[in-house]
Amino acid sequence: MKNRAHWDAVAAGLKPDGRAVINGKRVDTANYSDDFSPVTGTSLAQVSECGVAEVDAAVASSRAAFNNSWGRMSHGARKTAMTNLSNLILQNADELAALDVLDMGKPISDATTIDVPGSAAILNFYAEAIDKVAGEIPTTDPGNVALVRRVPLGVVGAVVPWNYPLEMAIWKLGPALAAGNTVVLKPAEQSPLSALRLAELALEAGMPEGVLNVVTGQGEVTGAALGRHNDVDVLTFTGSTQVGKFFLEYSGQSNMKQVWLECGGKSPNLIFADVDNIHEAAEFAARAIFFNQGEVCSANSRLLVERSILDEFTALVKAQADKIVLGNPLDENTTMGPLVDRTQAGRVAEFIASGNTSSRLVRGGNRLTIDGSDCYIEPTIFADVAPNHEIAREEIFGPVLSVIPFDTEDEAIAIANDSIYGLAASVWTGNLKRAHRVSDALHAGTVSVNTVDALGLNIPFGGFKQSGFGRDLSLHALEKFTGLKTTWIRYE
Repeated sequence: MKNRAHWDAVAAGLKPDGRAVINGKRVDTANYSDDFSPVTGTSLAQVSECGVAEVDAAVASSRAAFNNSWGRMSHGARKTAMTNLSNLILQNADELAALDVLDMGKPISDATTIDVPGSAAILNFYAEAIDKVAGEIPTTDPGNVALVRRVPLGVVGAVVPWNYPLEMAIWKLGPALAAGNTVVLKPAEQSPLSALRLAELALEAGMPEGVLNVVTGQGEVTGAALGRHNDVDVLTFTGSTQVGKFFLEYSGQSNMKQVWLECGGKSPNLIFADVDNIHEAAEFAARAIFFNQGEVCSANSRLLVERSILDEFTALVKAQADKIVLGNPLDENTTMGPLVDRTQAGRVAEFIASGNTSSRLVRGGNRLTIDGSDCYIEPTIFADVAPNHEIAREEIFGPVLSVIPFDTEDEAIAIANDSIYGLAASVWTGNLKRAHRVSDALHAGTVSVNTVDALGLNIPFGGFKQSGFGRDLSLHALEKFTGLKTTWIRYE
């Protein structure tokens, strides 16, 4: 097992290059900004601040690659390149894991067992799908034949968040590249380094120059330039609902490009008194909000508990939170690291202060400094939270749990659905009829029964309402990056 000394050595040996990757080359830009680590508080690299000129160059490069190489490449050649990239991710696993840990604070144990191997597996999944998604031959009158194919749309703009820097990039790249598109990727300004390294690995894997360009910078500049670009055919985004709405506006202001959004969430976790295993439910409830520091769009941040078991269940969840090891994420024993930066830590602290005014603090609530970084927030639990309080309605994106009591099934459903979001939900019950009835009534893209945040690379992920539309993962993700094209032939 790799220990802290190993990961400290890996971190010390990193020499990340923060320059953008356009047309297969590192490019110099007029402006740079420091990429500060929430782990060390020091700058990891000087990162390019790409403007309109750099985005124009990246889109032009991707357009040329789509027209001249990748878009015309055989299925077998694309599959080989994507499989090569998957293998290179695994071969460079320590480097990629350390980059994500230092950039955004996730525990190294999660980066090495979930993020990196998961990214490789997703690429393999879509590589295997390249030659297995067939077209259609609909029924027509005699003397006619119609061929319906799914064809790539062209240049994809992909904007991804900071909570899963490598894996969220792969969620977009896998289906987009498999379908034959080229991609201009804009990583979050807080965590750009693994995406930049990925672009280098893509070239090493045999992808032609321009197939994957990576432009870095601020959302309001670089992201907006990509969203407004008239030669980007489709824009895919994961991030906050507020920013997602900007991309809808950018589409209308430019070329009406398709926009696919996976946005915020405030997922409810409903615990009924007839749950089969109350201890397991409590363990999963804690995991559902405190995993990845609570920086998960589908985190079960609203815990709805039937009143007859409220006190017992709250105490069990607190006991699980007490087991969490908060510390330097390069330590393999750490189970919760710092939040992504001081801005996010301050935002979460403000929500905690708001919760203290009207709810009962059961655990945590403090902002801590560890190894010189003040980006750490204790696992925090509030009880007696009113359903309309802001900590029960706003997406906090941090380790803050709101416990809300209910008395009846109908009341639980009403509270759960009273949200602008509809990304995910969980239900715990030993009653099969209730499991079906409640999951049918919950307005969420994924309802997990007797588990939390169920996810599989062959299962579609996405939400309803202001959580967005379109689906990541599974073969359904290919639909976002392809268009149905009909060729009608009259031969008599």
